[in-house]
Amino acid sequence: MLQRTLLALFALIFVWSAIRPHDYFTWSLEVFPAVIGLVLLIATRRTFPLTPLLYTLLFLHATILAVGGHYTYAEVPLGNWVRDALDLARNHYDRLGHFAQGFIPAMLAREILIRRNVVRGRGWVYFIVVSICLAVSAAYELLEWRVSVATGSKGDAFLGTQGDIWDTQEDMATALIGALMAPLLLGAWHDRQMARLAARENR
Repeated sequence: MLQRTLLALFALIFVWSAIRPHDYFTWSLEVFPAVIGLVLLIATRRTFPLTPLLYTLLFLHATILAVGGHYTYAEVPLGNWVRDALDLARNHYDRLGHFAQGFIPAMLAREILIRRNVVRGRGWVYFIVVSICLAVSAAYELLEWRVSVATGSKGDAFLGTQGDIWDTQEDMATALIGALMAPLLLGAWHDRQMARLAARENR
């Protein structure tokens, strides 16, 4: 039931996102991770169903991507409102996106590593989860760089530095903070849901 509800909600958000976005080139680059993720989730829903917590987090991440794709991260109205209200120098919606890029994949990596018994010891799980997320963040920054180099000014909205020379480093640092926080904040809840899922699978 939860999976179907989240899928229906995201379908609506995706359609909205695709209607007259800032530009379709940037939109396609921003939403393609969500589309790929959705295809993988549908393909593995029976062989490797995820916890409700993780499905919900992945829905939130996909929503962040769809909203960012529609407006571009530098022009999301909520980010502009926060910028103006707090007298900030820039729209920080992209920081939310990069925080989610660390926080939510951390929980996905954690679930896969624990349920598949890839690593023994929770300390090692935590270390590898954080390392995976930092690697994903770095890979994404490299993708942004190559797209910008290949497309020139057309890729500026995707790069989204907003004139900040340290944008790449700050994006990666924000993702790292998200990855460090997620298992600490949600680990116990996540463990209980994985235990219930394992009990159902073993019946």
